[in-house]
This record gives sequence, C-alpha cells and structure tokens, in this order.
Amino acid sequence: MESIKAYADLLRLHFFFAWPTLFCSGLFLSFSIYGGFSWLTVARAALIGLLGFEAGFVLNDYVDRELDKRDVEPKLTEYWRLFKERPIPSGLISPRNALALFVLLVVSSSALILTLPYPHSLYVLAIMGYSYCAEYFYQVKKRNQSFPLAQLLGRTDFSLFPVAGYLSNGSPDLIALLYFVFFYPFAEAHLGANDMIDIANDQARGLKTVPILYGMKGTSYWILLFTVLHYVGGGLFLTKLGMMPLVGFAIGFLLLAIVNYTLLKRNSPEAALKVLPLFHLTMLIYSGSIILGSLF
Repeated sequence: MESIKAYADLLRLHFFFAWPTLFCSGLFLSFSIYGGFSWLTVARAALIGLLGFEAGFVLNDYVDRELDKRDVEPKLTEYWRLFKERPIPSGLISPRNALALFVLLVVSSSALILTLPYPHSLYVLAIMGYSYCAEYFYQVKKRNQSFPLAQLLGRTDFSLFPVAGYLSNGSPDLIALLYFVFFYPFAEAHLGANDMIDIANDQARGLKTVPILYGMKGTSYWILLFTVLHYVGGGLFLTKLGMMPLVGFAIGFLLLAIVNYTLLKRNSPEAALKVLPLFHLTMLIYSGSIILGSLF
C-alpha cells in the first residue's frame, strides 16, 4: 500500500484527468478543421497525453531529487500530491526506479505516437522530445541565473502540450500558432503562482525563481503582465473559434482577474495557494469549451 501511495504522489495521480483533457482540446479543434474524427483516435490521444505528461512529472522529481531534500515548507507538496510526500527524497521510491518509470512512460507514449499517421507522428514526437529537454533545462538553469530564462524557456513545454494534441490530427498552421500564443502566457502566470507558494523551499534549495529574483510584489506584477498577454492572445485565438469557446474564455478571464486582484492585494504564499485552484479550473474550462465548440 505504501508503494502505491508513493507512486500516486510521484505521478500527481489525482490530477490525471486534466492532462488528457488539455491534450484532447487541441485534437478536437483539429477535427473541426481537418475532419478525421474517431473515438479510437480520441482514446489514443488521451493516452498519449496522459503518459507523456506523467513522464514529465517523474523527470521533474528525478532531476531535483537532491534539492528536494532541503524542503522546509509542505504547502505546495500537499497540494500537488494526494498523500503529501515527495517519494524520492523520502526514500519511498529509489532514483533508479523513478528513472525506470520515466523511461517506461516515454517508451509507451512514443509507441502510441508512432501509430499516428505520418507526418503527425513526427510532429508529436518532436514536441515530446523538445519538451523533456526544456523541462531538464528549466530544472537545472533555475539553480543559477540572474534573469528568469529558465522560466521563460522552460514553460514552452507546457505551452506546446495542447498544440501537440492539435498536431496529432492537424498540420502546423495559424490555429496551432494561436493556441500557443494564447496558452504560453497562462503557463507563465501559473508558474509564477506556484513559485510564490514555494518561495521558502526555493530559498532553502538556493534556486533563482521569479519571487527570489524580483520579490513577491514583483512576482504579482509578473503574473499580471502575463495575464494581460494571455487576454490578448485569447482575443486573437477567439477569432478562429466559435461561440461556445467565447463563453468559456469569458469565465476563464474572469477567474484570472480574481487571481490577479487577490495577489496584488496580498502577495503572499497563502494568497497564491488560495488562488492556485482557479488556474486549474480555468484550464479545464478552456479545454472543455474548445472541445464542446468543436463538436457543436
């Protein structure tokens, strides 16, 4: 039982439904433009999204396994992990087993990707390979930087995730670019909130995150900046979408306005933790509205 709990925490398993939903939002959008809908394709894409994203979680923990031993504040760990443990530093999962799981997840998702028709398989494989490199760069670069390059380049992996779903059936085009332009600032704002919550641990680890480089107030403005860019990107993206996504995007924009008001008023780890679920709810609303808009 302890082993099961440990792997559930390593994989952040209680969020499992979010990643296939985000990935499939891109896929369903491609159906509305290129056709080719089938439930088999949806099931395959959902598995690719799930296994590929979970591999990223394992890579994250594996690369930071020594630094995570310095944690002094459990707030973010308790949010992201159902049983509230970092299983590699705590010794519940060995680094060797974590690395083996990462390889297994990558091989499994790659095998599924290769069943996609060419050149879609090539597009998705290229994004997957780039994303793991970007994740590794992010984990390592934030240990020694005077400008948040790790955050700016590292979050391109998350931003490309729904684009990979789109390219599972569609082609590189303006829609794919607009999805990236829309989602990248959201990913940056989300990361800023995560880092606000985790500032005590990042100080203990010696990391150079945005709150450490620019302070908590500066991070609130960082999040506001990327929220505004996200609104602009959302407006551009909506010109290519129907009425259903418009409603979902309006709700998401409102939730992010609440996030920013809260963080500008109280730029603290507690305030950031309070609004973090609003980021995830917004992401699900965006994804769901894109999927529904592509169906109706």
